[in-house]
Amino acid sequence: MSEALDWNTRTIAEFRANEGKVGGVFQGAPIALLHHRGRKSGQQYVSPVMYLPHDTEPDVIYIFATGGGAPTNPDWYYNLAAAGDGSVERGTEAYQVAVHELRGAERDRIYAEQARRYQGFAEYERQTAGVRTIPVLELRRA
Repeated sequence: MSEALDWNTRTIAEFRANEGKVGGVFQGAPIALLHHRGRKSGQQYVSPVMYLPHDTEPDVIYIFATGGGAPTNPDWYYNLAAAGDGSVERGTEAYQVAVHELRGAERDRIYAEQARRYQGFAEYERQTAGVRTIPVLELRRA
């Protein structure tokens, strides 16, 4: 098993065993498990992601396709963008979501807030500057 898959498997198990909480580098951060179908393979995947809750709408969260600062977007981003929907686990709850990609000033405002709260996101943006703009997706309970 690759190191990334092994890390995901451990994080998913810890999330589910602790009602949505994980330790390590994500200690205290809001984490969701993102369920998506491969756009080419049709295979089901689960990816742990940090999210930013909407200020006033509890049924909306924002996720960030940082890929850890990689020069390319993560596969889950392409899968969700192609499907337009997916599902998430937050805490002990699982539900379907509609996916909407944010653009322009709205995208920039949401990303800046996440980077303000979690410095690693500012670093991801520095690493990808001039290579790609990190996508921000709004997930709204369907």
